[in-house]
Amino acid sequence: MRRRRQAAGAILATLVLCGAFAPRANAAEPSDDVIARGKALAIAGDCASCHTADPAKPFAGGKRIDTPFGAVFSPNLTPDRDTGIGGWSDDDFLRALRTGVSPSGTHYYPAFPYPNFTKLIRDDILAIRAYLATLAPVRNSVPPPELRFPLNYRVVMRAWNYLFFRPGIIMPDQSKGGPWNRGRYLVEGLAHCGACHTPKNVFGAEKRGQPLGGGLVQGLFASRLDGAERSGLKSWSVEDITEYLQSGRNGRSHAGPLMSEVVVNSTSRMSDADIRAIATYLKDLPAGAPEPAVTPPLPAQMAEGEKIYKGACIACHEVDGSGAPRIYPPLPGNANLQSADPSSTLRIMLDGAQTVTTPRAPNTGSMPAYAKLSDQQVADVTTYIRNAWGNAAPAVTPAQVAKARKQP
Repeated sequence: MRRRRQAAGAILATLVLCGAFAPRANAAEPSDDVIARGKALAIAGDCASCHTADPAKPFAGGKRIDTPFGAVFSPNLTPDRDTGIGGWSDDDFLRALRTGVSPSGTHYYPAFPYPNFTKLIRDDILAIRAYLATLAPVRNSVPPPELRFPLNYRVVMRAWNYLFFRPGIIMPDQSKGGPWNRGRYLVEGLAHCGACHTPKNVFGAEKRGQPLGGGLVQGLFASRLDGAERSGLKSWSVEDITEYLQSGRNGRSHAGPLMSEVVVNSTSRMSDADIRAIATYLKDLPAGAPEPAVTPPLPAQMAEGEKIYKGACIACHEVDGSGAPRIYPPLPGNANLQSADPSSTLRIMLDGAQTVTTPRAPNTGSMPAYAKLSDQQVADVTTYIRNAWGNAAPAVTPAQVAKARKQP
C-alpha cells in the first residue's frame, strides 16, 4: 500500500507540474496579432534604418553610426543565439530598452535611444520582441565602438545616466484627446524624434527646455518641429505634416537626406491613424526658444546671390522661387531653408539632392550639385534664397561653406 501511495503521489505531482508548465508554454507563444503589432511598432521606431548595414541581412546590425565622440556600430537584432538576441529573455529585452543595460550588465551608449524607449509600455516592448523573434537568424558579430577617451570605457555611462537619464513611461494627459496622446507617445517615445531634432549639450544629452528645437546630426541640421514662426511648423497645417511624413514632401518642403531614409523605412509605412496622431501632437507644440534676430544681409551679397540664382536655379525654382510643389520645393516661406543653422541647405547646394519616392509620391525630381561654385558664390546664393521673397535667416559666410565641404 505504501508503494502504491508513493507511486500515486509521484504521478499526481507529475500531473500537477505538467499542468503548471503547460499554460506557460502556451502563453509564451505570441499570437499573430501581437507579432503584427510588434512589426508595426518596429516600423514606427525605424529600427531597420540603424540596425541594417547589409540590405540582404535586415536587422543584423553592424551599421556605423557616427557621433561627435566617435563611432558606434548597431547590434544584431536577429534571433541568432550567439551574435544576436536569440538567447535573451523577455526581462533582458525590457531592461535593454527601459534602462540601456545589456544582459551582461554593460551599459549602452545613447546613440541607442533608450532615453526615449524607456517611455514605452511593457506590452509594446514585448510585441516588438515577438516580431524580432520571427526574423531569420543571422550570425553577424559587429565591431566594437570607436569612441575617444574616456567614453571608450562604458562605465562612464553610469555618470551620464545619473546626470541626464530619467526613466519612466509617459502618462496620458487627460485634458487632451486620444490622437494627441498617441502622437506624444510616438514622438517622445517610440519614434524618438528628439534624438535628431532636439539640440544636444556638450555631453551629447538633449538640452532641457528646448524639445524638438532643431539639432545637428552628421553634418546636417534637423529642423525645428515646434511652433517657431519662420523655421518651425507654425505655418504648416496638420494636413501638411501628415502629407510630408507619408510621402516625403508636401506643398511647402521636401525631406532632406537623413529624413528621406526615415520616410522610406518608417513614416511612409505607418498607419494613417498614427501619422495623423503625430501631426496632431506636433502642430500643438508651442514655439520654444526664440528664433535669432536677423540682420538683413549686405545688398552687395544679395545682388551677387540673385545673379547666381537667375543663372542656375530659375529653370526649376522659377524667378519668384515658387518652384513646382511636390517636385521642386518652393523657396518662399520654406521652414528648412530659414533654419538658423544653414548646414542642411549647404549640403544640398554642394551635393545636390534627389526627391525621395514613396508609393504616395512616385514621381522623381532632382537637383544637381553646385560644388564647382566657389565658397563665396555658394555663400552668396544661399544667403539670397534664405532672405528673398520675405524669408529671413542669418547670412552665410564663405568659411561656413568651406567647413561644409570638409564634411564626409
